[in-house]
Amino acid sequence: MTAEAPPLDREIRDRDLDDAALRAALARTWATRSSLSGWIGEVDHKRIALRFVLTALFFLLLGGSAALVMRLQLARPESGLIGPDLYNQLFSMHGTTMMFLFAVPVMETIGLYFVPLMVGARQVAFPRLVNFAYWMFLFGGLMLWIAFLLNTGADTGWFSYVPLSSLQYSPTKRVDFWAQMVTFTEVSSLAVAVSLIVTVLKHRAPGMTLDRIPLFVWAEFVNAFVIMFAMPSVMIASTLLILDRLVETRFFETSAGGDALLWQHLFWFFGHPEVYIIFIPGTGMVSAIIATFATRPVFGYVPLVLALIATGFLSFGLWVHHMFATGLPKLGESFFTASSMLIAVPSGIQIFCWIATLWGGRPRFHTPLLFVLGFVFIFVAGGMTGVMVASVPIDLQVHDTFFVVAHFHYVLIGGAVFPLLGAIYYWFPKVTGRLMSERLGAWNFGLAFAGFNLAFFPMHILGLQGMPRRVYTYPAELGWGGLNLLATTGALMFAASFALLVVNAVTSYRSGRAAGSNPWGAGTLEWATASPPPPYNFALTPLVTSREPLWSERTALPVVTGLRVDRRETFVTSPAEARPELRDMAVEPSIWPFVAALFSGLTLFGSIYTPWAVVAGSPFIAAALVGWFWPKSAKEE
Repeated sequence: MTAEAPPLDREIRDRDLDDAALRAALARTWATRSSLSGWIGEVDHKRIALRFVLTALFFLLLGGSAALVMRLQLARPESGLIGPDLYNQLFSMHGTTMMFLFAVPVMETIGLYFVPLMVGARQVAFPRLVNFAYWMFLFGGLMLWIAFLLNTGADTGWFSYVPLSSLQYSPTKRVDFWAQMVTFTEVSSLAVAVSLIVTVLKHRAPGMTLDRIPLFVWAEFVNAFVIMFAMPSVMIASTLLILDRLVETRFFETSAGGDALLWQHLFWFFGHPEVYIIFIPGTGMVSAIIATFATRPVFGYVPLVLALIATGFLSFGLWVHHMFATGLPKLGESFFTASSMLIAVPSGIQIFCWIATLWGGRPRFHTPLLFVLGFVFIFVAGGMTGVMVASVPIDLQVHDTFFVVAHFHYVLIGGAVFPLLGAIYYWFPKVTGRLMSERLGAWNFGLAFAGFNLAFFPMHILGLQGMPRRVYTYPAELGWGGLNLLATTGALMFAASFALLVVNAVTSYRSGRAAGSNPWGAGTLEWATASPPPPYNFALTPLVTSREPLWSERTALPVVTGLRVDRRETFVTSPAEARPELRDMAVEPSIWPFVAALFSGLTLFGSIYTPWAVVAGSPFIAAALVGWFWPKSAKEE
């Protein structure tokens, strides 16, 4: 029998109702309107995060397709599959998509889904802001790829070095679309980072002190701060580039007193922390998976947290190792060589702690753990080549060769994609309520691991043999054809592994085995609620007494009561001790964030053609913000 929800004409607390009536009342209070405005104005962090992740995976498909076409072009010498102009566009679109439209958004917004659940919160902080962030991300990505379909795709690389990207050498609108896309995506990333920081600091469940925060939450928390300090740099750089191209300023024009190296400093001050923006959440995923499948708490919790913080801090002292070939002072290069090698220390600490956890536990080798083991192997290999290119003499020899391409992909795919694939298998039951096939998962891992190494290991040898990157063909007499064919075969295998992942996900979603609330026997709070989680996350807010509350509380979690059920109330807690400070009312869905994103997008798009678009669009953006923040009466709320 379904319990009747109580009337909403009086103040009702969660302690006043039995379990069934409480859940019915909360479902009604926290439900999203089943209308277009409700869908557009969504404020449920889980639904917004799923939109982010699925959209990022769509861009992964586009970026991966561009990579496959490039590999097919390079499979044989003097191939005529595509020409140099299309190759330049594909190369630029691949790198831009993977970095700005896939890797950063997907790693950040998996945190948007799970951080509130793992800290015991009913909602994320500033949910309308993350809704605005999604639409900005979507509009920026669509603008870039539609421009590519119209033969106006980016063609100066994902880094757009000046003077190549200056108006003199790139007179079309291709670079302008690239630069404005950066603004779209970085505004989106900054908005989500603000939301995650405030969620972790002020919306943790009572009792979740700083030394009880799950390691995945720590990773997303540190990552959000790295985003906050790194992203403005590339936004400034892209804005200065736009101004040089559209209103004839001279920030990067050396003949007029500008500085071409200023672009590289601004870009790589963001660009190298971006590697860790992608990698740090992956380490949090690895820690969560290893603890669950080793069936014991992670060894060295405090060293792991300090390693995360150290990685985030040190990531800002490495950017110049991308510029060793630009003629910088030798003394300065020596400092950046040292810092580039130093950052391997916190990564080594983390790997030691993970191995110790598995060594002291009873590992269960399910698919998520297989991807984690693959990650350890690939990331260590990438780290070793990273130490090599941190040395100036070696870097000068292999700079702009396929050796750097191999190193880059070993670090990023090993450090981000393999943990991400493991996380998909790990958290798929929580998101959908169904388990993925272990048999298909094992095949998925085998194809991905073999295909990746077959694709990128030969590139080390090609680089040492002198094959430059960013070339669309090469002469047969240089002898690079065999290794390139091997790399292309591996790339096709790696792509097939993603096709198998999609098949596994779709079939499991339709007819997979029911998962229950905690199929892996994990210890963190996201597994304490239903699968998939309800809109309100937790009917009663948990009271946390340990780092793995589901392992320490064998019967039932202690809870905190006192929230109203006839309005969207959440607890606000103190930053350090997570003591309840007040009850806050979460916002209702609103279309105004979408309207603000739409006018912001139109303004940025219009500014590609005329700077007056900023003047024309600003009043509309201001009006949308007024609607967004217009106060409501208590009756309206």
